Amino acid sequence: MPHDAPVHSNSQRRQFLQTVLSGAAIAAVAQSGIELAVPEALEAQTDLSPDASLQKLLAGNQRFADDRLTSIAQDLNVIKEHTVDKQEPFAAVLACADSRLPVELIFDQTIGKIFVTRLAGNIVTPEVIASLEYAVAVLGVTSLLVLGHSNCGAVKAALNVSTVPGQISALYLHLRQAVQESGGNLDKAIAFNAKIQADLLRNASIVIRDAVQSGKLKVEAGVYDLASGKVTLL
Repeated sequence: MPHDAPVHSNSQRRQFLQTVLSGAAIAAVAQSGIELAVPEALEAQTDLSPDASLQKLLAGNQRFADDRLTSIAQDLNVIKEHTVDKQEPFAAVLACADSRLPVELIFDQTIGKIFVTRLAGNIVTPEVIASLEYAVAVLGVTSLLVLGHSNCGAVKAALNVSTVPGQISALYLHLRQAVQESGGNLDKAIAFNAKIQADLLRNASIVIRDAVQSGKLKVEAGVYDLASGKVTLL
């Protein structure tokens, strides 16, 4: 079950900030009567509704596409210290392993915000299901996005039934339905694959299906455009 988000009283907030800022600065702020708030990066995220969680991802992607990143300005030392013993991601993303798809960066999020699984072709396997079930049942994420991307090499290879070394062709079986439905069009195959994998998560996992049906989770599919940096929901 998702754990409860921690409740921070004013005194607890001041105590936390005293470990980050100098004592003199805290004393000056406290005497002024100004309310001290925990930085957003350190607040529990699991109380977001499914819709709010998804919109938080998309808002971050818009900042990324507009070159207005905010996550890079956050104090990583403080964030790392806060996340040593626990993680409180608000969303999970199943993405392709492609090096041009850095998930946290394209959603303008920092450490501890997104539970990420990555596999070539953003395909669903038993291990992926198990990982995402953990994110839903234990960590309490409220949105799950299957993210394909333009010019995906895995989908392109499956579309062309390319001869490849080793076990790379093992991916083709998972991509076959999207290839068949695409009519040979790469962009359509990429979009179909993301939707097919999202449907598979909704139906193959009891944990994910129950969370969706109870309104605790939203599962969506999207495609990331390498040129524009934008994510489009399908």
